[in-house]
Amino acid sequence: MPNSPATKRIAILISGRGSNMVALADAVRRGTIPNAEVATVISDKRDAAGLESANERGIETLVIERGARTRQEHDREIVSALAARQIDLVCLAGYMRVLSSELINDYRGRILNIHPSLLPAFPGLDAQRQALEHGAKVSGCTVHFVDETLDGGPIVTQREVPIHEDDTVENLSARILIEEHRLYAAAVAKTLKKLSIK
Repeated sequence: MPNSPATKRIAILISGRGSNMVALADAVRRGTIPNAEVATVISDKRDAAGLESANERGIETLVIERGARTRQEHDREIVSALAARQIDLVCLAGYMRVLSSELINDYRGRILNIHPSLLPAFPGLDAQRQALEHGAKVSGCTVHFVDETLDGGPIVTQREVPIHEDDTVENLSARILIEEHRLYAAAVAKTLKKLSIK
């Protein structure tokens, strides 16, 4: 399908299976995220399972490993790849690296992340375990803009998921993930609409 001027180009960064990447790519294909295309999927890990899922969908994939480089050097290569592809929005989907200030500054207000808790509660790793250990009655997921703070950027949208008394980390994570896939697509569509107005 030829690009129209209104088509926004999305890059998705992954480190693993990329289930949220798949959900976003499929939402773009269905038109749930209108006037958009997933232009590239970038992984910092060569063996990330999500790369195959992207290839199956005909999406360009890039592997940009950090190796012995500094975070700044690694992210500089990512920024160069994003600029070369005229990316409008960057979506983190299980990308397990903290971004450098250079990447954040170059795409400030145009980098989204999804986190499996109701931020600001339970930032960082193992959010579902944190929620269970804290005795929380409700958890959920949050889509937020990325800034220099850990899971602390401006919140775009959230969705609650109740916690059951017999929940384990695994089944709570699975229920939250279902909502993540729906919420992220809605948040990306909302963000792209705002970017189009600017």
